[in-house]
Amino acid sequence: MHEDAGGRPTTAREIAATLSSASLDEARVLIERYREDPRKQVRHAVDVARRRVVREEGERDRVRAMYALQTELGGDGIVVGVDEVGRGALAGPLTVAAVCLRRDPVIWGLNDSKQLDPPVRERLSATIWEHAVSVGIAHVDNGTIDRLGMSACLRMAMASAVEDTGLVPDTVLIDGNPVGAHPREVCIVKGDARVACISAASIVAKVARDALMVSYDAEFPGYHLASCKGYGSAEHIRAIRDLGPSPIHRLSFCGNFMETPRLF
Repeated sequence: MHEDAGGRPTTAREIAATLSSASLDEARVLIERYREDPRKQVRHAVDVARRRVVREEGERDRVRAMYALQTELGGDGIVVGVDEVGRGALAGPLTVAAVCLRRDPVIWGLNDSKQLDPPVRERLSATIWEHAVSVGIAHVDNGTIDRLGMSACLRMAMASAVEDTGLVPDTVLIDGNPVGAHPREVCIVKGDARVACISAASIVAKVARDALMVSYDAEFPGYHLASCKGYGSAEHIRAIRDLGPSPIHRLSFCGNFMETPRLF
């Protein structure tokens, strides 16, 4: 690499490569340093970096707003966010996560888990587990769902996940409509995209349940559980019709698809 006396790259190609790989803070400095460079490749790289900085600053503003709304709704006490995954699946458990986040470090990238690609979800889930004050998880199996119904199971799972954090929360922020899972619950429609701790819970729950469904795919082959995660894809429904339900299928959800029983 060609460098000047200060150890900085000097060729247009090297400067462009440095700009493209720079962090947000580094990019701001580099844009200012090279903004008057007359070389076409450098000008293009500066323009690209400037647009990237604008996008990333907007993304950070979005996440900061999620933390701000969390504080607005929950105050300065112990705030736990709760979300579920698997409510509408035909197979596998209902999974609920409860997360209490620290104010620092901010976990950039938080969002409704459904809006994130699997590798991003997995990375964020690991970061949440590493930096959260506490994380709780609860699973309710298919047999209990068939026996008690989804509403009762949702209340039970949310209460269990909050208990699993080991915390006594001042506020429990829950995605969606009122559930009656905790005496201090506050429910926020689309909270998984608006409130930091609920978003974190949605990510943790999704990653945990997806991993469980992948493991079930090996145990109960033929149902495409690794790809559909237990939801009603065309391949999954066809498998239920051809094979009958497995031990992890919710019979109360599968009645229209079952034709022949299968014993395991």
